[in-house]
Amino acid sequence: MSESHSSTGPERQSVSPAPATTEPSSGLRPGRLIARLRLLLGLRGDPSVRETLEELIEEQAVATDAMAPDERLMLRNILGLRDVTVGDIMVPRADMVAVDCAKPFDDIVDYMVEAAHSRVPVYRNSLDDVIGMLHVKDVFAASRAKDGTPEVEALLRPVLFVPPSMPALDALVRMRTARTHMAVVVDEYGGIDGLLTIEDLVEEIVGEIEDEHDEEEAPEVAAEDDGTIRYDARTPLTDIEDRFGPFLTEDEREEIDTLGGLVATLAGRMPPVGTQVRHPSGFEFEVVEADPRRITAVRLLNPPQAAPAPVEE
Repeated sequence: MSESHSSTGPERQSVSPAPATTEPSSGLRPGRLIARLRLLLGLRGDPSVRETLEELIEEQAVATDAMAPDERLMLRNILGLRDVTVGDIMVPRADMVAVDCAKPFDDIVDYMVEAAHSRVPVYRNSLDDVIGMLHVKDVFAASRAKDGTPEVEALLRPVLFVPPSMPALDALVRMRTARTHMAVVVDEYGGIDGLLTIEDLVEEIVGEIEDEHDEEEAPEVAAEDDGTIRYDARTPLTDIEDRFGPFLTEDEREEIDTLGGLVATLAGRMPPVGTQVRHPSGFEFEVVEADPRRITAVRLLNPPQAAPAPVEE
């Protein structure tokens, strides 16, 4: 089973197998680079350490082949992780997989099998009251016991709570210290914002990690008989612009990732089914499916034959 929920965070570079390296002929040699890195890493209070490290990486890339491309990418990703917060990479609340402790044990087992997660948060009454985490090893052992139906709450493991503003590196340290692979993200009022796993953090360094249970699910797109187009609300806005041409403002590109997010922004609230909104570029959208927390499907009412004019800032 996959031990993490999939997440969509800030863009990162994936590490790929590196080609064979050659002996450097000039410039900053490996021994000198390592010595300078050690010196810099000792200067913990110097705010320019990271910038100097980045310059060293670039200098090494130009001067020699001693550092493989995948090593340079990992170093850059590690340095960039300093600016990443938990909120940037967590699984949003709407996409969390969690179970109610009141469910029968057999139903919980079936749910975990279907979700293909090795760890699942458990709540009481509502998702804002997470009381622990179920691990598949504990569930499997309990299901093999012959002394009656197991009590779900007796199988719970403690869960770590972190704020969305916490730096990702600090979260990694806390999770390692607590020896847990999962943390629940809570807002300032104690409500659940999302979920963070060790895999989410590691992927920020090495790129996407896929196992045998990961299935690539592209957002659905369907052309309707009336000429409109139905989109999964998770459809990246880059896909829309690739198809119809640029139409977003720079602020929209910076702040909004998905079609559902754009529609909610245009509406100024979480719109109910049937809400129609118009983008300044001329695009008109209708909410087809939604619940109180998120939009799940959107219809483009007037797909253009030609690319729309970009919106002026």
